[in-house]
Amino acid sequence: MNSESQFPPDTIELSEGSQSEELHPAQPVRQPAKPKPQNLGRALALFALTFVTCLAAGRQFAISFANNRAASFDEFVVSLKLLYKDPTALGPGLPFALALMGILLAHELGHYFACRFHGIRSSYPYFIPAPSLVGTFGAFILMRSPIRSRRALFDVGASGPLVGFAVAIPFLIYGVMHSRVAPGFNSADADVVFGLPLAVRLVEKAIFPGTDPNLILLHPVARAAWVGFFATSLNLLPAGQLDGGHIVRSLSARWHRSIGWMVPLVLVALGFRNPSPTVWLVWAGILLALRFLRTPPVYDERPLDRARVALAVAALIVMILCFMPLPLWEPTRDPASNVLLHGLKPLFCVLSMRG
Repeated sequence: MNSESQFPPDTIELSEGSQSEELHPAQPVRQPAKPKPQNLGRALALFALTFVTCLAAGRQFAISFANNRAASFDEFVVSLKLLYKDPTALGPGLPFALALMGILLAHELGHYFACRFHGIRSSYPYFIPAPSLVGTFGAFILMRSPIRSRRALFDVGASGPLVGFAVAIPFLIYGVMHSRVAPGFNSADADVVFGLPLAVRLVEKAIFPGTDPNLILLHPVARAAWVGFFATSLNLLPAGQLDGGHIVRSLSARWHRSIGWMVPLVLVALGFRNPSPTVWLVWAGILLALRFLRTPPVYDERPLDRARVALAVAALIVMILCFMPLPLWEPTRDPASNVLLHGLKPLFCVLSMRG
């Protein structure tokens, strides 16, 4: 999640030379001030606390994997109790925690260094610990100065998802290589069933040729990659102040306005066509609410260069590889009634919202 402050920019002038690609500020360009040391301490404390809650979630996935289950709410409760009874017993959750924290950190550092590159003041990444099935509600950075150009808008928006996806792929491959075929783990008595994005299906097809992907029980490291993909797909929705919205706006402000209204409507339709509609209805509501936030102006309207346009296409491909029409559901319960699972848990993926 990124929150952008609404500070007025310094006056800037565009060079008049036909071949120039440089911005000439009215005053000398200054490097953005580094975040305060106390902010680093706060960020490190939140990182450590989130790592602990992810250990608890990872232990649940590790025990579930050993018992041929995708997830277990009972083991999740046990893991939460171990946080204060015996933290050393959370060791089996280490692979999941390291993988997930690495993916989320890579995502946020992509935004952070893009901000630094373009002289945008920003905070360190702040992680949000949570007693959720995945151990966290995500992470965010605060942007304290405006984005001045379309190219900077693209770089800040695209850097997080692309870097996070690149880091998640090796974890996915390792995790699928250590996964196993377990018929029946998605049976009617399962606590929760996870959907499969195209990226996971492709890797499973390569490693388990001829095997039904629905019969492959993912190793906790692969499950961490799954969480990263789900987060990436939601961030790349082309609407509002999400990363995908920034990318579309950097390409065309008109596209951003039009698509920004269409995406929530598509999510509503998708929700009503699913047995577990709350995920998409919640996200449709979030995106509609973002439509009423002020969109900070961009002062350098030069179009993206070819390299950035190619990266925009790459971001679209990443979105397709990560998106799941039905991310997760409980086969034995009324999906619409369980707001905690289907409504609140997806909020951990709001990694790059800007308002």
